[in-house]
Amino acid sequence: MSDDATPRLELPYLAAAQAQKHVTVNEGLARLDALVQCAVISRTTAAEPVSPADGALYILPGSPTGAHWSGHAAGTLMRFEAGAWQALEPPLGMLAYVTDAPALVANGGGGWADFASLIAALANLSMIGVNTTADTTNRLAVKSAAVLLDHDGAGVQLKLDKHAAGDTASLLFQTDYSGRAEIGLCGDDELHLKISADGSSFVEALVVKPEGCIRLKSFTVAGLPTASSQGAGALAYVSDETGGAVLAFSDGSAWRRVTDRTVVS
Repeated sequence: MSDDATPRLELPYLAAAQAQKHVTVNEGLARLDALVQCAVISRTTAAEPVSPADGALYILPGSPTGAHWSGHAAGTLMRFEAGAWQALEPPLGMLAYVTDAPALVANGGGGWADFASLIAALANLSMIGVNTTADTTNRLAVKSAAVLLDHDGAGVQLKLDKHAAGDTASLLFQTDYSGRAEIGLCGDDELHLKISADGSSFVEALVVKPEGCIRLKSFTVAGLPTASSQGAGALAYVSDETGGAVLAFSDGSAWRRVTDRTVVS
């Protein structure tokens, strides 16, 4: 790298008291014209064109041929200007649009690669954070006012897959990162709805069996919460009610048997 040119694009510097400064300036402008917003005709043409247009730019493939192309390394930029070919070394990270592909390519130092293939590398990231930091537990972390999973012309499914029946696949709802409710397959293949007041102790409020039957939380008569605290319409299974276990509902002030509406005692 010369001290007479910029380190990346190799634009020539003007020297002190230099004569014919326009020559140096024009050389720099020509390089900028070639390298900025770069667009090449092809990166597969190996034979030097016979009658190129002024400003024609190519990325050389392996083993190029022709009086001016032969001997240059693959990946070199070749530009035709004012009746002559000039070889340009592309800077690291440079993007170029290939018009005959069409494709966007990037210079990674070891040659030009399709930009699409670089994007494809994102398919197997170890973790990703959107507006927040991901970690080894939360490998996908999103901090947003909302998250949209839209359809692609028909329906849409959100799939939570677990390895085995004894594992968990669930949605956990939190307050200040402390769990308050959980719904899902929690340790078996039954659908569980759990609730917590402190994030550590969860009460199982409802279970749906694989056969379709629904099981409510079981209470003893002495263990029933007050009917008023649960509100009218709340349901509970009472295991030791007089006369036998029974499903009960709250009328807002008392628990009543579903079978005959008498007060649970």
